[in-house]
Amino acid sequence: MSKYVFGVDIGGTTVKLGFFDVEGTLLDKWEIPTRTQDNGSYILPDIAKSIQEKMEEKQVDASEVAGVGVGAPGPIDSEGVVHKAVNLGWDTFSIKDTLEDILHVPVKAGNDANVAALGEMWKGGGQGSRNLIVVTLGTGVGGGIIVEGRVLTGAIGAGGEIGHIHVEDEEDECCGCGNKGCLEQYASATGITRLAVRKLAASDKESMLREGEVSAKTVFDAVKQNDALAIEVAEEFGKYLGDGLSVIAGVVNPETIVIGGGVSKAGEVLMDYIKPHFIKNVFHANRDVKFALATLGNDAGIYGSAKLVLEA
Repeated sequence: MSKYVFGVDIGGTTVKLGFFDVEGTLLDKWEIPTRTQDNGSYILPDIAKSIQEKMEEKQVDASEVAGVGVGAPGPIDSEGVVHKAVNLGWDTFSIKDTLEDILHVPVKAGNDANVAALGEMWKGGGQGSRNLIVVTLGTGVGGGIIVEGRVLTGAIGAGGEIGHIHVEDEEDECCGCGNKGCLEQYASATGITRLAVRKLAASDKESMLREGEVSAKTVFDAVKQNDALAIEVAEEFGKYLGDGLSVIAGVVNPETIVIGGGVSKAGEVLMDYIKPHFIKNVFHANRDVKFALATLGNDAGIYGSAKLVLEA
């Protein structure tokens, strides 16, 4: 009988691994380097080797392992096939088949932001909800949409790409995806910095932000000190994100919207700027949606990857 499950979160520099029991208790976690040389051909064998070593250390037999869940950047379909992951050097191939051939245990794979959303639903800020939107505000804007407890993956795993919904026609600069006016350009950590730099250049207002480094953190630190210019930046950020989330809510009708990523460390003050714009524009049936901060931090991916296996 299966007692354990492994969750794997593949990042550009490190791979995070978690060893869980099937109830979702994290028994151990560790990291290994992500070796992206030779088109990322070392990554999955390195993961398999690390899991095998952990199984030996814990004296766990393959028959006791429900499976290994993997989250990775890039579109990954419901069959465990990744459709190119540029940051890892991967082309299109089956993560599921490759790892199963080495480990001889079941493998499930999904997009990293989607599985992080699953983790927050299972053991984080979205606990108790089976329909939710999870937005991760980091270097970019990631996201995952959970419908009736399952990740909305779409045709090739590109569902839930919240950061690349179009929110601004009057934009000259390109987003990393090649389009212009994506939500990521205004609501990510780099987007908030960009809004602040633009605002500082266009205004003569005194501001704490003129005194040192400008970042998402310093913007919201200044907001908490009632800095007028920083508040203008926060309002602009909140309008873009609140409006964007109101559109998504109109399509998927969530119970909860969970805000995570590095920017979420600013805390509840974020909600003061997001929620008014959301409520102003959202379809009336979605006005009572609960907003919550993510709680799992960097562990969301390993929790969600483990859940991917257990929900199968």
